[in-house]
Amino acid sequence: MAHASTPTLTDNSRLMMGAGLAWLAVVIFAAGNSIVSLLAEIGMENRVMGRNVITYCNLLFVGSLLSIVPMGFMFWRDWTMENLRKLKRKHWAILTLSAFLSSALTPGLFFYALEKTTVTNVVLMGRIEPPLFLLAAWLILREEFEPWAFVAGLIALVGAVVMLWMNGGGGFEIGKGEIGALLATLSYIASTLVARAGLRGIPLGIYAIYRTVLGTIFYFFLAIYLFGADHFRDVFHPLVWEYVWIYAVIVVLGGQFAWALALKHARSGDVSLATSFSPVAGIVIAMVLLGENPGPGLLPGGAIILAAIALGQYGRNRSRRMREDCVTKRQAAERALEHEGEVNFKGA
Repeated sequence: MAHASTPTLTDNSRLMMGAGLAWLAVVIFAAGNSIVSLLAEIGMENRVMGRNVITYCNLLFVGSLLSIVPMGFMFWRDWTMENLRKLKRKHWAILTLSAFLSSALTPGLFFYALEKTTVTNVVLMGRIEPPLFLLAAWLILREEFEPWAFVAGLIALVGAVVMLWMNGGGGFEIGKGEIGALLATLSYIASTLVARAGLRGIPLGIYAIYRTVLGTIFYFFLAIYLFGADHFRDVFHPLVWEYVWIYAVIVVLGGQFAWALALKHARSGDVSLATSFSPVAGIVIAMVLLGENPGPGLLPGGAIILAAIALGQYGRNRSRRMREDCVTKRQAAERALEHEGEVNFKGA
């Protein structure tokens, strides 16, 4: 009997680890928007020949390059000929698509949004992600649909709408930054779905390094196409390298490493519940690091979002208890049938 229970304990530990890493990654990514804006402000205050050399594009490009070095030390054991031979064309297609979405298109859109609007608005526009992600994971990946987490995501979205509505004086002002944040969120959902599907058959080290290297190349040529050949002329300036390591270590390496492990081990409901907390974390961090005024909608909207998180956690615990009760009843019934089979006389 003890031997049969071991896999369950292992699975529970793995799921708990995945949920914890999802929360860690969400907090890091929530801080990432403020860190990027703070570094860009430092560049504005220390112009070189009238130019801000710490641009959003330079941060993303150099930060991704720097993160490849520690990734190589962490994951070089995964890059064996045996592992590479196991990968089929569909795996390489998934890796390539994931690289474009997660390491080029999504951060590029987020950085564009940060240039056009506040960190608070970028964070709030992303609240459409949790319920959409759950629906997509259920419809596309055939994962278990968790109604409590879905309802919690919708309530968190309502909280974000309340904050935007109150901060806008009873209306919405959707500009280029808000549209960019919305498109970035949709790209983020797509990249997450691709990652969840692809990580099941691909070693984490191959996934992380290939995605980062190819995504950086994609982003480099995309930026040159959009902004011109001299767009990265300040990329090797000492001021860029003096500060970019902060973004590379905390956001690119720490955040993506935790997120990749979370996608591999956490349930979709855990991921959705954790991401529901990101607006509160993002706004609080923006207040501390950037001194942003979250507006009059912070308290009512934040209260709704926190209530959504509490409701989602209550629903998860309730569903888990119901599953455990069902297992207990089934085991009791099986034991009863075993005892019945041992008795010859049935009363007739």
